[in-house]
Amino acid sequence: MNSLARSVSLHPYFKVHAGQLPAVQRLLREFVAKTTREEKALYYEFTVSGDVVFCREAYTDAAGVLVHLANVDAELKQMLTLSELSRLEVHGPAAELEQLKGPLGGLQPAWFAYECGLQR
Repeated sequence: MNSLARSVSLHPYFKVHAGQLPAVQRLLREFVAKTTREEKALYYEFTVSGDVVFCREAYTDAAGVLVHLANVDAELKQMLTLSELSRLEVHGPAAELEQLKGPLGGLQPAWFAYECGLQR
């Protein structure tokens, strides 16, 4: 299994409250600025479709996810005042997902265990 197949990715979707998109867009840059210092972050980016914000992010392992969540805790709390977490998916190897089920369980994510794949 290659290193990306061992990684853990998060896929949160936020539905922005009416009139809050400009504030959210400013906040996204704060998330990115803080995440750039995380050694276990593989990629981290936001996309927007209307009033839905999606974060595409991956970390080398479950420990990297936990470091990230601690690092952006204040920004995430602010984001949840400006929007609603409408969906959260967590993808990765089963052993890594198990380490996150306690810490992330309250967010009720959909869990996706790695099965197989191809990377170049």
